[in-house]
Order: sequence, then C-alpha cells, then structure tokens
Amino acid sequence: MSGRPGGALRRDARAWFAAGVIVLVTAAAVAAPLVARHDPLAIDLNAQLLPPSGAHWLGTDVQGRDVWARLVYGARISLSVGVLSQMIALALGLALGLAAGYYGRWTDELVMRLADVTLAFPTLLLLIALVAALQPSLVVVFLTIGFVGWAAMARLVRGQVLVVRELEFVQASRGLGARDTRVMVRHILPSVIAPVVIAATLGIAAAIMAESSLSFLGLGVQPPTPSWGAMIADARDLAQLRHAPWTSVAPGAAIGLTVLAFNLLGDALRDALDPRGLARARSAPEITQT
Repeated sequence: MSGRPGGALRRDARAWFAAGVIVLVTAAAVAAPLVARHDPLAIDLNAQLLPPSGAHWLGTDVQGRDVWARLVYGARISLSVGVLSQMIALALGLALGLAAGYYGRWTDELVMRLADVTLAFPTLLLLIALVAALQPSLVVVFLTIGFVGWAAMARLVRGQVLVVRELEFVQASRGLGARDTRVMVRHILPSVIAPVVIAATLGIAAAIMAESSLSFLGLGVQPPTPSWGAMIADARDLAQLRHAPWTSVAPGAAIGLTVLAFNLLGDALRDALDPRGLARARSAPEITQT
C-alpha cells in the first residue's frame, strides 16, 4: 500500500503540470537577482509603458519599471506568504483540532465555538479588518492569513480525530497506559496527516489569492516592494489597460497560473492519498477562498 500513492502521483498529468509550474515559479523567485535583468525598484520616466521587447521582456509600467523584474521579485512575496501563513494555520489547526477531537467535552466545545466565530465572518472582510487594525506589512499579512486559516484546519483535524480515536489500536494504546500526548502524536496524528497535507496544499493557493487581494487594496505589502496584487492595482487605469495591457496581464496570469498549480497539486494529492475521497479535506481551504 505504501507504494501506491507515489505511483498514482507519477501517473497523474495534473501532478506533473502543477509540480512543473511550482518548480519554475519557485526557481524564478529564488534566483530573482540573476534572472530579473533589471532593478525592480528603478524608476525611468523616459521608459514609461514600453511594450515587450528584447530589453524589457514583459515591457515596463507607468513609472518605467521593468515588469518582468517586478514579476519575479513579486513571486517571492506570494510564495512566502502562501507557505508561511499555511504553516501558522497548520500549527494552530493541528494542535487545537487534535485537542478538541481527542479530549471532547468542554475542550471540543470551546475550540469549535472559536472556530465558528472565526468562520462566521467573510474571509476577505475579516482580513481587511485585522490588517487595517495592525499596521499593514508583510509580517502582518502572513500572520493574519494564517490566523484566519486555523479554524478550517482545526475543524478538519477534529473530524478525523473523532473517527480515529475509536479505532482498536488507539484504544489498546490508551488501555496500556500511554500518555495522551504520546497517543495523539504517535498513533492519531499519522492517521489524519493525509487530508491535512491536502488541505494545506490547497490552502497555499487560497493564501496567495488573499495576499494578492490585500495588496490590490493597498493593505498588503507596501510600495515600492513588488507584489502581484499591487502590480494589478497600479495598472487598473482604463487608459493603461487599453494601451499597455501587459502591465496587468502579466501579474494576473502569474497569480492565476500559480493558484491553479497548487489547486491541481492538491487534487492530485487527494486522489493519491485519499482514494475514497474525503470531501472534508477539500472543503477546508475553500472556506478561506477570497
């Protein structure tokens, strides 16, 4: 059985396409100083809105900045926010979900009511309120996205734990006197990790969308730092959209392609790790979509 998930992934065209896109975007982000060719912050008013050419592969924006350079540096922001925010959501969701599902009673009631309160608010509006209350910055963005995402992750983990904790091997371990922490970490966690990995992968796509939305609204990464959402915001002028569409098409395509890749990878992982199709694993990150 252990070899089947890897074999299923190797045969899945979605996984290959998604992995290729993610690797390319990550490589461009890591090697941004080498592949950018221009300073992403350099303003040249004599080179405003130049079309794509050999000198500027994706043209220039209204301030004469190279779009390709800003695109690859913006990939650093999107990927870092996506991964770091999901690490926060995963840590909180796993800890609270395990405790709620394992202990039940007042612990379960407290955690689930906190999750209900968090999920009761529209995600984007809650993010806007939190970021506006705290000074907008990169750290604030991934902290708030991660904090908002914990609730869906906790509900997913809690649902899985409720099933696994009643299995015979878990009951036997408890009957032999194993400590609760050991039972949760050694026996329950490995049994619920597959849907959690799927949810986290899909959650990265949602986090990238959330960061782009906040940056578009001016509440994400602050200028002049390149960000895909901010690049679209800078190019939203109607005249610019007509005469220099590359300024908005490039970051929009980058967001769409990257989000699609993580969603396809999540779908492929779901089919490989969970062939019976636990819908809850997919529904968790969809709650955080903006």
